[in-house]
Formats: sequence, C-alpha cells, structure tokens
Amino acid sequence: GCARDWDGLTCWPRATFGEVVKIPCPRFFEEFTSTHGFLQRNCTQEEYWSEPFPPYTIACGFDEGSSKGPEDQKSYYSAFWRVYTAGYAASVTSLITALIVFAAFRKFHCTRNYIHMHLFVSFILRAVAVFTKDAVLFADETMDHCLMSTVACKAAVAFFQFSILANFFWLLIEGIYLQTLLLLTFVSNKKFVWWFIFTGWGAPTAVMFAWVLTRIHQQNTGCWDDDENGVVLWIIKGPILLTVLINFIIFINVIRILVHKLKSQEGGGSHSSHFVRLAKSTLLLIPLFGVHYIVFAFFPESTGLEARLYIELGLGSFQGFVVALLYCFSNAEVQTELKKQLCKWQYQEYLTFTHRHGTLSRETSPVNYVTQLSLLDKISPKRRTSVFQDGVTTV
Repeated sequence: GCARDWDGLTCWPRATFGEVVKIPCPRFFEEFTSTHGFLQRNCTQEEYWSEPFPPYTIACGFDEGSSKGPEDQKSYYSAFWRVYTAGYAASVTSLITALIVFAAFRKFHCTRNYIHMHLFVSFILRAVAVFTKDAVLFADETMDHCLMSTVACKAAVAFFQFSILANFFWLLIEGIYLQTLLLLTFVSNKKFVWWFIFTGWGAPTAVMFAWVLTRIHQQNTGCWDDDENGVVLWIIKGPILLTVLINFIIFINVIRILVHKLKSQEGGGSHSSHFVRLAKSTLLLIPLFGVHYIVFAFFPESTGLEARLYIELGLGSFQGFVVALLYCFSNAEVQTELKKQLCKWQYQEYLTFTHRHGTLSRETSPVNYVTQLSLLDKISPKRRTSVFQDGVTTV
C-alpha cells in the first residue's frame, strides 16, 4: 500500500491499494474561512498517492488568489493599530479631564460620581495597559515574537489582563448600583460604596492572582499571550462572561422598569416623547454597562475575527471617551457648575483689571501730577532759600 504522507498542509495515514482515504480540512483553515469540507486521496496500484480531490481551494473554501498577502495584512493591522491607538488616546485625555472635574468640585462628591470615577480609572488603566503591551511586545519588529519569553512581556500581559478584568467588574458595579437605586428607596451610600470598591478592585486582583499562578505552574510559555488551555483560559474568560451576562440581565430589567415608569406617569406627554426618552436612556446605558460585548461573549475566539476586532478594539477603544462625554461633559449639572466657575473667574479677572486700572489712573491723573509738583516745590531747598531771602528783604 501507500505509506503515510505529509503533503505540506496535512498528514495522510497509511492506506492499502485501491483504498480512498477521506479526512477533514486542516483546522488552521478556520482562521481564513468558515467552510468545513473534506479531502480525499486514492492509493493507486502504482504505490503512490493521487492528488487531493477536490482541491484544497474548493474543499476548504480557501482561494489563495483572493486572500490577503502578508504585506496586505500588515498594512491592514497597521491601519487598525492607528485607529485603536487614537481611540485610547482620546479616551485617556477625556477621562483624566472628567476625573479632574469630579474631584475639583465638592458638589460632585457623591456615591454615584465616586463609582463613575473608579470606572474612569479602570478605562484609563485599560488604555495604559494596551499602550504598554504594544510597546513591550511589538516595538522591535525584528524580534521573533513566537520565541519571546521575558519577565517584562509577561508582566505587561498580566497587567493587560488585570485592566480588562477591572474594567468589566466596574461596568458591573455601575449596573448593580443603578439597579439598587431603582429598587430601593433609601440607600446607605457609605455602606454600599466600600463594598463596591472592594468588589471592583478586589475581585479582579483575586482572579489575576489565580491566573498568574496557574500560568506559572501549567503553561509558562511565551509571553502568556499565546493560545491557552481550557483551565487557564476560563480563569480569565469565565468571570468576564459572568459580568457581561449579569450586566445584560440588569440592562434588560432597567429598560423594563423605565418603560413601566414612563407608562405610569400621569400627563407625561405623548407616546413619541416617551419613546424618545426611553431610546435616549437606552443609548446612555449601553456604553455604561458594556452591553455591546454580549455580541461575541459566547462565541469562540476565531468566530467573526474581523467583526470582533472592530467591536472590541475599534469601538471599545472609544468607549472611555463616550462614557466621559455622556456622564461628565454632557451632564447638565456639570455644565452649570462649569459655567458658574467660568463666570466667577471672569468676574475676578474683571475686578483685578479694574483695580489695577483705577490705581494706574490715579497715579497718572493730571490733577495728581500738579499736586505732586506743588508739594515738591514746597519742600525743595531752593524754595526755602527764596522764602528766607524775601523775609530778610521785607525786614
């Protein structure tokens, strides 16, 4: 028969004369196509294998001519890197500004804004972690990334994973807090805020500690950013999926409560105004709860890779900017307070200007100038001598 054969793409098992061997397409084709076909080869009487039929391009749905080459892929990912870098830079700038606004005015020191501020910090950490990971892992293009395994790159990946966990947990805290406000009439702010802080930062730290230990003892390979086995993968993915699922349930429940409240209002206007308010509230809650992550939450990593990149990296990089815009800069209270402070600064500048102008005008006024000359004339030695001489002459 025919011996085992490696044709450059897959391994064919031994076969007897005249036997037709049927195998599925190699798994790596799933990265390029969704076709799950089968290949066949015949062991001929001349003791050699026939060509695969149907060909790889047909059976596995991979057209080499229409696929992106290495340079095209590099250009594509380079352009995409610029997009999410700009998104994270805009997010960091706007979030830091929002943090300064909330911290500078005592009027904004409340539980709701404290939770917002922690969420802002988690978004900032996520952006910094992305920049750090790119700088450590991909700064040197000549380095073989597959063979790279240093403490610095492992620490960068661990920090990246922690920032993602913290971000998702604080999105969950936002959802739980809003649900608490809607269900409970009286909420003890001090009682809940410390539990929120402990959960928002403590849970990601515990998960991260377990992931690092598991990585060290079971899969201490590369920079810890390679394909993970089931246990290691679900230590990170499990809590994230749980937070996304709980937040999605809270999101649906909050929308249901809002619909009920809008319908129960007496003389609250037309149905169109209720619909507009509901749509506005829904759009405000989507970035706050991270509801858009539910789209790919339960799909494998290889499913819809390009769409996943656009949603998780493209749109996700601007999520911090959108949250800061909606919950700080577009907030009526914040705008009113900033206008008051601006008017106060303008008034102080006006008072300072008028004070300086008034002092300067008094100093340079003609009347004041003549008065000063007469005073100098009175106390000058020449004046005193002339007065004495006039007195002597009179005598």
